[in-house]
Amino acid sequence: MTVLLVHGDREYLREPGEELQTDLGVLDVPEDVEPGQTLETHLGEPFEVRRLRGPDLFNHFERTGAPMMPRDVGLIVGHTGVAAGDRVLDAGTGTGVLSAYLGRAGADVTTYERDPEFAEVARENMELADVSDRVDVRAGDLTEALADDSADLGEFDVLTLDTEDAPDVVARAPDLLARGGYVAVYSPFVEQTRETVESAREAGLADVETFETIQRRMDFDDRGSRPSTAGVGHTGYLTFARRP
Repeated sequence: MTVLLVHGDREYLREPGEELQTDLGVLDVPEDVEPGQTLETHLGEPFEVRRLRGPDLFNHFERTGAPMMPRDVGLIVGHTGVAAGDRVLDAGTGTGVLSAYLGRAGADVTTYERDPEFAEVARENMELADVSDRVDVRAGDLTEALADDSADLGEFDVLTLDTEDAPDVVARAPDLLARGGYVAVYSPFVEQTRETVESAREAGLADVETFETIQRRMDFDDRGSRPSTAGVGHTGYLTFARRP
């Protein structure tokens, strides 16, 4: 069980029995370490032991590109109702943030990543997230798998896509989804989003809707309260549709 060691704004991942060496001193993590404990370095500096949760994984996963933001993950979970026991088909694994969140929610996820090296990193991240038994990371192209008549992927409750060819996969959604199942597509550009919407409508999917994801952090100081002027609040566009 990997744990998070926290001292102020500094965080480190360690396994039971491992050692942490920093300018704050040397800390030996006990084999029987438990979240909630406070451990001290040989210099007497305290570290809080925490169990890894979703936001911690987002911050500490090895990255192979820009990961999906937690706010986008939240919208996908909220709009599809994905839950324990659901089967999810995903394409565009990347770092694996979405797959990890869904796996930790109890869903069984099959996710496709075109780059074999990225897929291997994602598998390691699933190990860290303790969901490797629920998330099957496959190196390959989902569209090629769908074109293979011998590959029977079965029926899914939710289809999540973060790929350039998402409109082509959406066209196949009625064959992939169970009745009442949802498709969720993340798109960085408006043009691809429009293609996805048109594909969903042509496929006969229902409840087609798109949202732009914008989130602003609030700043509170002695002068007053206001939305932060730092950073970009926009991440992308999310399109949802449902098989009738």
